[in-house]
Amino acid sequence: MSTPYPFTALVGQDDLRLALLLNAVSPAVGGVLVRGEKGTAKSTAVRALSALVPQVEVVAGCRFSCAPGAPDPACPDGPHETGPGTSRAARMVELPVGASEDRLVGALDIERALAEGVKAFEPGLLADAHRGILYVDEVNLLHDHLVDLLLDAAAMGASYVEREGVSVRHAARFLLVGTMNPEEGELRPQLLDRFGLTVEVAASREPDQRVEVVKRRLAYDDDPEGFAGKWEQEESAVRARIVAARDLLPSVRLGDAALRQIAATCAAFEVDGMRADIVMARTATALAAWAGRTDVLAEDVRQAALLALPHRRRRNPFDAPGLDEDKLDDTLEEFGGQDDEPDPDGDGDGGGDGPGGGGGQPPQDAPEGNGPDTGGDRAADILAQGEPSDSGEQKAPAGGGEQAAAQASEPFRTKMLSVPGLGEGAAGRRSRARTEHGRTTGARRPRGALTKLHLAATVQAAAPHQRARGRSGPGLVVRRDDLRQATREGREGNLVLFVVDASGSMAARQRMSAVKGAVLSLLLDAYQRRDKVGLVTFRGSSADVALPPTSSVDAAAVRLESLPTGGRTPLSAGLLKAHDVLRVERLRDPARRPLVVVVTDGRATGGPEPVALAGRAARLLAAEGTASVVVDCESGPVRLGLAGQLAGELGGTAVTLDELRAESIAGLVKEVRQMQGPQSNSRRVA
Repeated sequence: MSTPYPFTALVGQDDLRLALLLNAVSPAVGGVLVRGEKGTAKSTAVRALSALVPQVEVVAGCRFSCAPGAPDPACPDGPHETGPGTSRAARMVELPVGASEDRLVGALDIERALAEGVKAFEPGLLADAHRGILYVDEVNLLHDHLVDLLLDAAAMGASYVEREGVSVRHAARFLLVGTMNPEEGELRPQLLDRFGLTVEVAASREPDQRVEVVKRRLAYDDDPEGFAGKWEQEESAVRARIVAARDLLPSVRLGDAALRQIAATCAAFEVDGMRADIVMARTATALAAWAGRTDVLAEDVRQAALLALPHRRRRNPFDAPGLDEDKLDDTLEEFGGQDDEPDPDGDGDGGGDGPGGGGGQPPQDAPEGNGPDTGGDRAADILAQGEPSDSGEQKAPAGGGEQAAAQASEPFRTKMLSVPGLGEGAAGRRSRARTEHGRTTGARRPRGALTKLHLAATVQAAAPHQRARGRSGPGLVVRRDDLRQATREGREGNLVLFVVDASGSMAARQRMSAVKGAVLSLLLDAYQRRDKVGLVTFRGSSADVALPPTSSVDAAAVRLESLPTGGRTPLSAGLLKAHDVLRVERLRDPARRPLVVVVTDGRATGGPEPVALAGRAARLLAAEGTASVVVDCESGPVRLGLAGQLAGELGGTAVTLDELRAESIAGLVKEVRQMQGPQSNSRRVA
C-alpha cells in the first residue's frame, strides 16, 4: 500500500482541513462536500485524513465490521456474541464514478436464492466503509440513483437491499466525503442538502505559498516514506487530539443562547427544512470539543454557519454558494445572549492548551487565504490555536457593428422538449430510454452480469426442464441459461445543443433580452433533467463554439450572459458548426442522443445565396436523424414565417417565445413532423 501524503503537511486550505477534522471528531455532522477547481489537493486531503482516524475494534471474521461490544443484531454474518475483538485501521473506501448499483450496495447470488432458498449475499462498498470513510471523487458525475442510495445510507446509518423478495439489511455508518469540480456540473439542490458541510477550495494566488506547495510535493514524490516520517510527530499530535475530542464530545453543552443563534441564523438565510439547524448544532458542538471546551460559544456558531449554510441557500442552479458575513454577524449579535449557566471557567479562551497544542499544523511562513472568502482566516485560527474564534444597459449603437451584451430577462418554466424514439443513454429526466431503473417492460437474456432479475420469466424458462434435470426436491433447478434480465424503461439525459443567432437582426435591446431569458430558461430545464449542454453562436461572417458540450450549465449561463451581438446572419455557418460539434460528440458518447435548439428569427444574410445554403445545412442535420426545435424569435405585427420554414427543413418544429412557456395556453401539445430516414419518429413538445 502506498504511503499517503501527510495531512499536516498540507499548505493552506484551512476550511477544508477543519471540515474534515470536525467530521473525524463527530461523524454525525454528516460528511463534507468539497467543491473546487482541479489541482487543489481535494483528493490528497481526503486520502491523508484516513491515516488520522483512530483504529476500530471489530468482530473477528465479520464482513460488516460489527463492534465487539455492541454487535449489530441484524448483521447478515451474525448473530455475534459480545466479547473481545480485533483492532484494525479504519478503512477508506473509494467509490468509482462508473460503479454499478450491485458494487455499491452488494449483490445476491440469484441462483442459490432460487435453488436453495438461502440469502447468499456478497457485501458491497457500503459494507466495506462501515465505521470508516467513504470517498466519492467527482460525486457530481455519479448517476442519480447511485447518489440516492449513497446518501440514504449515510442518513439512515444502514443499507437495505431488496431484490425479488429477498431482503438484506446491514449497518452502514461512515464519514461521507465527496469532491467535485463545479465546471463539470452541479449536484441537485436536494442532494447538496444531504451533505453536512461544504467547502470551496481554490489554488493560492500567493507565490510564496505556491512555492511551498511545490517543494513539499516534490519531496514527497522523491521519497514518500521519508517525507511522511518527518511529519509523524505532527500527525501523532492531531491523531491524539481527535481521540481526546471524541472523548470530550458527550460532555459538551449546547446552551439555549447558542441554539437561539443557530435557529435565528437559519431563519435569516431562509434555508429550507430543519436539517441545517441540526447540522449547525452538531458542528458547533464538534468545534467546541476540538478546541477542548465543554461550552459552545458564539464563535463556534459563526464558524458552523460558514461551513453548513452556503450550499443550502442556493435558490437556483446559477446562484453561487456563499454567505453574507455582515448579515451573519448582525444576526448573531442580535440574538446573542447569556445562557442560564455561563461558562464555569469564565475565560472563554477556547482551550488553547487543549490536546494537540496547535492542532498538529506546522508553522506556515506563507500567507493563508488561498480560497474564496468563507471565513478562512477564522478557520486558520481554529486550526492553529484551537480557539473559536446590476449593472444597467446602455443604448445600442446604430449600425451593424458589435453591440454591448444585453441582460437576460427573468427566466420561466419551459415546456419539455424531448427526443423521439427510445434511447439507451445516460440516466436523466428528458427522453424515453432503456435504463436500469424504471418500469419493467419485458425480459431478455442477460448480457454479462445479471443485475435485474425478471423472476417470472426466469421461472418460465426453467420450468419445462425440471424432469430432465432430475428434480426430486421442492427447490427449482435453475441453470445459468434460465436467468432472464428485466428490461426497464425510464428517462435519459440528452445533449442539448443551443444554436443562438447573435446577429444584428436580433440585437434590439428588448428582443435580445427576451431571447437570452428564453435560453436561460431552457438551460435551467436542462440542469433539472441532467442533460449535457453546448452553445454555438453565429454572427458577422462565421459561427463559433461558445461552449463545447459539458455537464456544467453554469458555464453555459456565464457564456450566454456575455454574448455580444451585431453584424450579418450567417445561419448556414451556425447549422454547419452544430453539425461538426455533433459529429465529434457521437464519437465521444455515442449513446447520448442530441437535441438541437435553434434560437433565431429565421433570417439568413451574407455571402452568395444565404437562404439556399441555410436550407442545405438544415437538411444535412435532418438526414442524420437529429431531433431539433426552432425557437421563433420574430416579433412585430408583420411576420415573415422564416423560422417555421427553417423548422421544416430541419424536420423539426417551431415554437414562439410565448409558446415555449409551460403555462402558455397555446400549443400545449404539438406534433412534430415525421423525420426523414429509417430512425424517424414523431417528436413531441409537451
